Formats: sequence, structure tokens, C-alpha cells
Amino acid sequence: MSKINFMKNQTRYIAKLIVCVVTPFLMGSCADDFFDKNPLDAVSDNTFWKTRGDAELALTGCYHAGSGWDGENFWLPRGLLYLDLMAGNGSEKELIPDRVTDGTLTSAYWVTEGYWRSAYAQITACNNFLEKIGNVEMDEEEKQVMISEVRTLRAYYYMNLAIFFGDVPLVTQLLTIAEANSVFQAPRNEVFDFVEKELKESAEILPPTRPDSENGRITAGAALAILGRAQLFNKKWEDAKNTYRKIMDAGAYQIAPEYSELFWERGEFSKEIILSSQFQQDTYSHVLLQYLYPETWGGWHQFSPYNELVKAYECIDGKTTEESPLFDPDNPYDNRDPRLDYTIMISDRTVFKGVTYVSRPDSNSPDRFNKYNWSGYCINKFMDPDFDANLMNYGGNWSIIRYPEVLLGYLEAHLESGGAIDQGILDQTVNLVRQRSSVQMPAVTTTNPAELREIIRRERRVEFAFEGLRYFDILRWGIAAEELNRQFTGMKLTNDPDNYTAFDVDDEGYLLYQRRNFKEGINELWPIPLSEREINTHLNQNTGYQQR
Repeated sequence: MSKINFMKNQTRYIAKLIVCVVTPFLMGSCADDFFDKNPLDAVSDNTFWKTRGDAELALTGCYHAGSGWDGENFWLPRGLLYLDLMAGNGSEKELIPDRVTDGTLTSAYWVTEGYWRSAYAQITACNNFLEKIGNVEMDEEEKQVMISEVRTLRAYYYMNLAIFFGDVPLVTQLLTIAEANSVFQAPRNEVFDFVEKELKESAEILPPTRPDSENGRITAGAALAILGRAQLFNKKWEDAKNTYRKIMDAGAYQIAPEYSELFWERGEFSKEIILSSQFQQDTYSHVLLQYLYPETWGGWHQFSPYNELVKAYECIDGKTTEESPLFDPDNPYDNRDPRLDYTIMISDRTVFKGVTYVSRPDSNSPDRFNKYNWSGYCINKFMDPDFDANLMNYGGNWSIIRYPEVLLGYLEAHLESGGAIDQGILDQTVNLVRQRSSVQMPAVTTTNPAELREIIRRERRVEFAFEGLRYFDILRWGIAAEELNRQFTGMKLTNDPDNYTAFDVDDEGYLLYQRRNFKEGINELWPIPLSEREINTHLNQNTGYQQR
């Protein structure tokens, strides 16, 4: 990549930033309590918080959410991918995210605790920035933009904490250790009210676009898109519709013609990407490709999609596999939405760098599904054919929000608010997503609310597969228990299931893979981490989890 933007270029100074500014306020993330920090006077105001350069370093630290190894994080690739696996789009070889929704989740589980800790670590960095930025001598307008970026980042983390944990401490300033270890939770609705206020005010100040040299820095569109998510979650349909309409009317974003390239390094400057976490090879890289790639290409084949996701992709006539005459049960992967092949590696069908992916049990492939705890499928979506270096040193960005989320969110909010739907609205939204040149799925024409609701939900699932939105969606739709109390399947093994005995298959010949046992009325919220409650007795536990 010939263009090095501001956020990527700043990563070379991350070490200096962590030592000088952030570390004294993040020490608690390695201790027994996320608020347990060194004294506030550990930061030397005589050596930092003086110049514009100091402000840029501190700003970068608010974006910098951890190392390439970190997984339990609402900002980094593996953490967002984990959310989709928790939500029934697939599994992980060691079942690490699976255990969040398989009925065994406890308040001592390190995965959900990790999301809590990392979110509050970033919130602390944001609070630190907002308290100290006033000391910096620089252009006031530029300073206000930086402040709005940080307020947006803080709101993003609080939104996710409220979605997954419910009532959480709402901390907006730096605290002493005694104060930090005695905070109370704010009601979920108050957290969301704070999030909305922060995002609305920030969007008024942030620029509508950024030059390539500032790719990765938050725009007004990013703040509004996060706001739209929060409003969708709370079923504020009219508000969400208006928020998303502002982004659409601004004209800053557009649907890219090539779907697969959006998730490769060459696509990171696409006008479809509204917000992304930034990486740079050799400086601030991530290791997702090592986890993602099948063993045939030197990876660990860590993740396995479920066949239930595969079934969600329509046939090329725009009908589901249950309805379409083009669907052939003996050849189930033919005549399907092109995004299926862009997203899922299918045995004896998918070719990557000139080599065919094979996962059949009767093969000698290192990726045969019976070698490990695999479904037979692999994720294809983020496999970058342009990359030939160390898989643990990848510099491609990770998309957090893309423009299709705005378009589909607008359509859903319009529908659920009771607004009239006509072909013009469909063509401005869902059909723009479906008809990008590399996909070319038939236009949606139905305006029947029940049918359209089903289409929108299916479209979100296939368009955003493995990007971190599925869990958010099934929680807000109230279908998490329905989706996650079931037997999940893997690749098709036989067209004659009645006489097939090599492996357990369902009545269609698909591998019987794993079962989830989501506890309705409990697992819709994650438990408040036990380690936090052992230090702060003011923190109440969510229903259904052990109190101490």
C-alpha cells in the first residue's frame, strides 16, 4: 500500500504514548479490578500535554485498543469475529467464544470479562484525554474535533457495554482508587441516554469526510452510524430512520462494486467503509490471518462456519433454498448468492491462490473436518490473496461499520416505524446492497411488512457475516434463544443419509456438528465479572448468575 495515512503513521509512536500517557491509567486491567490504577500523579504534566504533537499521540492512544493478539475487544478483529461465532454463525476450534452461548456461561469466564476490561481500559484512556487536552496549546477548532473523536470512541464502548452487560458503571472522569472501587452501576437506559447525547453533539463538530491521509479518524458519519445502532437496539425507529437518513443525504459514502476486496488491504480506502480499526505491517499488525487460514495455506483453521449460515444465502433467483426451483439438494452450493462463495470456503469448490480447499474426511488434507473440531467449512471472507508475508504480521484494516449497515438500518427503521414502503425506498437501500456489480442479486420488490422484515434480517446476516453484528441483531430482535437453542450442522457429507454410517448426519446429509443451549431469560445479558464484584460490593449481578 503506497498511501500511509495519519492513523497508521502514528502507530510507530504508540510505545512512547503508552509509556508517557496511557499506561499509568491502564495498569488496573492487569490487576484484580479494572479501576485499580496507579495514582493519578504518575503522569508528568511537565513533560506531556503541551503541544499539538502530544495531543496527536494521546488521540492515537484512544484509538489503540490493544495488541494484535488481543481478542476480547469491541474494536479489534478477533473480538468482533468472536461475537458472530457466539451468535450462531460458526464455531472456534477450542470453543472459546462458543461457551458464551452454550449454556455454561458464568461470571468467572475470562472471555466476557475480557470485553469488560478492555472497554473500560479504553474509556479510561478517553477520560484521561478529555481531562488533559485543555492544557495543550493548539488551534481551538482542531482541538474540538479531537475532543469529539474521543467522545465518540467513549460512547461506542459504553454502547457495547450497555448492550451486552446491561447496567454498568458510567464513569466520565478520572477517579481515585477509593472512588473507582466504590462506583455504582447506572441503569442501562441512562447509559444509552449518555451515548446518544455524546454522539449527537460530536456529530455536529466532526468533519463529514477525511482525506486519505487521515483514513481511520472518526467522521460525522461514523458518529451518526454508531448512534443509529444504539437507536435500533432501543427500538427508537423514527429516531434511527432520521439518523441514518442524515448519513445517506450527506453523500459521503457509496457501495463499492467489489464485495470481496472490501476485506483485503487493497480495499481499505473504499468509500463504503465508515469506520475501521487501523493496522500496519511490521508496526501495528494483527494475527487474524494466522487463525483464519486453513492449514493448507499455513494457518491454524481456527474457525468453522455453521451450515445454518450457509443455508441463509438465497439462490440467484432471489428465493430461499426452500422456495427456489434452482436449488438442488444434491448440489446445494450451486446457483447461490455470490456472497456465499466470497464468505465461506467449501470443500472441493473454493480455490485460493491456485489451490483447492479440501475438507472431505476421506482425503489426506490437513483441513479434513475429522482431524479437529471442524465443521468442514472455513471462513473465506478475509483471506487476502495479495498477502504473502507472515500471517501473524498482517497490516490490513478491519471494517467496523460499512455503508450497507446504514442503508439496511434505514430500511428497517422505516418499516418498523410504520412508514409506507415503495419501490423507490427499496432501490435506495436494500437493492443498492444486493446489486453491487460483484453480487447482482435480484431486486427486492415486495412491500409486505412481514416478508420485508424477513428479507432485511436475512440480508443483514449474509452481508455482515463474521463482522460482529449478528449477536447485536439477534439480541435486539429478541430471537437469541430461538437461534441458539438448536443443533448446528456442518458440510454436506452424503446425498443418501439413510444409508450413510461414517459420521452422524441429519436427514439432508449434513454433518451433525454442535449443539448450543442458550438460557432464555438469562443469557441475553452477560454476567458482571466476578473479579470486579469481589472488589466492589456495589456492583449488582445480572439475573441468573452466581452472586459471589
